[in-house]
Amino acid sequence: MDLGIAGKVALVTAGSRGLGRATVLALAAEGARVLVSGRQEGSLAAVREDVAVLGGEVEVLAGDVTDPEEPARLVDRAVERFGGLDILVANAGGPPPGRALDLTDDALAAALNANFVTSVRLVREAVPHMRAAGWGRIACITSYTIVQAAPLLSLSNAARVGLWGWAKTAAHDLAAERSGITLNLVCPGPHATERMQQLGGADVLGEPADFGAVTTFLCSQQAAFVNGAAVVVDGGASLAL
Repeated sequence: MDLGIAGKVALVTAGSRGLGRATVLALAAEGARVLVSGRQEGSLAAVREDVAVLGGEVEVLAGDVTDPEEPARLVDRAVERFGGLDILVANAGGPPPGRALDLTDDALAAALNANFVTSVRLVREAVPHMRAAGWGRIACITSYTIVQAAPLLSLSNAARVGLWGWAKTAAHDLAAERSGITLNLVCPGPHATERMQQLGGADVLGEPADFGAVTTFLCSQQAAFVNGAAVVVDGGASLAL
């Protein structure tokens, strides 16, 4: 299937490892031109080489996406380098585990900034460019904890459900203005990533490449009528209806 995104410009944050990297490779395989952000220079260099093997066009930029100034810098760089921005995949590292009643104010603030507010900032910066083009796809990588809270992941449970509430209303706003822009959440369960190795506790793990393919479909032309959805990719791990 031709996903209709060859030549489109994509920005993927936290894209040098794990599920972000898998999404970068899937987008590049479809012909998208990708700006990848991440914290580690070595991992960024590796993903740039992987995209080059696919024959794709890629730019990498090191930085901390949770810095309030970073989303604007990334969007500006994508526009400067590629001439526009059509696709945004907003991603950030997950917060550490912890019991709900043991959380400090600082831990709460950090989790909300990384896994809620950062995505809002990225979307806010990207949407004007998508509006100007009359086309855009936004996918925020969250977690299956938005449909079924996970024990000891209280920070993730709180921040990601907050993002879900915001994204649902933002998607409605974009649809109401007939912008041509969709906004969806992609909600991974346990996958074979470094993050999952740190958390432990899962017997069956998904393949990151499969997750990247799902995210890329949501960023495609064919997904034009998928908007305001939370697509759970967890192999049936969650039991929530």
